[in-house]
Amino acid sequence: MSSQSDSAERRGDGPIATNRKARRDFEIIETYQCGISLMGPEVKSLREKHVSIDEAFARTDGGELTIYGMHINPYKFSRGEIDPDRPRTLLAHKKEIAEMAKATEERGVTLIPLRLDFVRGMAKLTLGVGKGKRNYDKRQDLKKRDADRDIQRAFKERNIS
Repeated sequence: MSSQSDSAERRGDGPIATNRKARRDFEIIETYQCGISLMGPEVKSLREKHVSIDEAFARTDGGELTIYGMHINPYKFSRGEIDPDRPRTLLAHKKEIAEMAKATEERGVTLIPLRLDFVRGMAKLTLGVGKGKRNYDKRQDLKKRDADRDIQRAFKERNIS
C-alpha cells in the first residue's frame, strides 16, 4: 500500500532552501518557477540541502536566464571538482524570459530567488521580480504587522471571555 506522499518522501520532494530576506528587502511584484541546469553531484548536494540562495540573483542575457551567487556545497563523494559558485542556467519558457527581461529594464527591479524545491523529483527555483524597498517601507511593514498582531490578540481575548 504505497500512497502518493510515500513516493514524494522517497523522491525528496519539498522545500530545499528559502530566501527569507527577499520578502523583507524587496516588494515582490510577480513570481515565476524555473528549472535549473545542474550536474549530477550538485543534485545530490541539493538532496542533502547543502545550498544557499541568500546572496543569489538572476539576470537575462540574450534570451537566456542565468543565476549568479547560488552556492551549492560540493558533494562529499564526488570525484570531479565543480565550482560551487558557478553561474547556472535556468530553464523557463521564452515568453516568461521575455517578460522577466522587460520587467528588469526598469530601474531598481531585479530577479531574486525566493525558494528552491524538488517538484516531482526535479529541482525548481521560484524567482520573484522584486523592487527594492527603502528603509521607511520596511518600518511601515513592521508597524503594519505589529498592528495586525495586536488586533488578532484583541479578538482572541474578546472571544475567550
